[in-house]
Amino acid sequence: MKKIFAGLLVALSVVSLAACGGKSSSSKDDSLQKVKDKGELVVALSPDYAPFEFQMIKDGKNVVVGSDIDLANKIAEKIGVKVKISTMDFSNVLASVANGSADLAISGLTATDERKKTFDFSDEYYQTKNVLVVNKDKAGKYKSISDLKGAKIAAQKGSIQEGIVTDTFKDSTLISLPTATNMINELKNNTVDAVALDGLVAESYVESNDDIEIDKDVTFPADTEGSNAIAIKKGNESLKAEVNAVIAELKKEGFITKSVEDNYKLAKEAKVAE
Repeated sequence: MKKIFAGLLVALSVVSLAACGGKSSSSKDDSLQKVKDKGELVVALSPDYAPFEFQMIKDGKNVVVGSDIDLANKIAEKIGVKVKISTMDFSNVLASVANGSADLAISGLTATDERKKTFDFSDEYYQTKNVLVVNKDKAGKYKSISDLKGAKIAAQKGSIQEGIVTDTFKDSTLISLPTATNMINELKNNTVDAVALDGLVAESYVESNDDIEIDKDVTFPADTEGSNAIAIKKGNESLKAEVNAVIAELKKEGFITKSVEDNYKLAKEAKVAE
């Protein structure tokens, strides 16, 4: 009887484990379906980063435009839903994905190893580099990183440039500010000595402000260059797969590069970086 009872327990255990295993293997990520069901794709971004995302007056209304918005529209189009752009300070962009208030963060983001611990990222869609912006009356003052000893260097709060300034300009002081516009204004007011920015964004500000320039002598280490990618909540694999499919298609068509170029021209004409 003991052997029979023991055998029954083993059999029941096997059935129970099989049932648990079956439930686990049959469960699948429904993040893409959830976006389809609600009929909208919520995208978090900070609209002060021309040409990727910026604000301008169009037909008498303040609208958010840029190459990242073009990309968001293409992703929503592929999914079959509308886009809802959720604007905020850059330091809150990733948090909105973490807490579920946004489906994606498309805001000139770089997929760093530290960020990957908390978020999933799409494939990279645009190459970037970092530069230093200074006032024109300081032209020629900084020939190397060591020349910036004791200088105040601004970087956007929550950006990778914060860490780059800390690691690269060790004898300088990091000043974290909420937006790129804040940083440029503080530079022009001589509150900070330099601004660390994405190269293309820096060019947009320089085009619209004739009293600032990119420092050609001070260069960032090659390993600080990166690429833009889209942040997605960890585990949202079906949504991530759809995003990657769109990125691959758009890169093949040359759409993203052209979108960046077109929005660069648009930002320059609209003088949004003044």
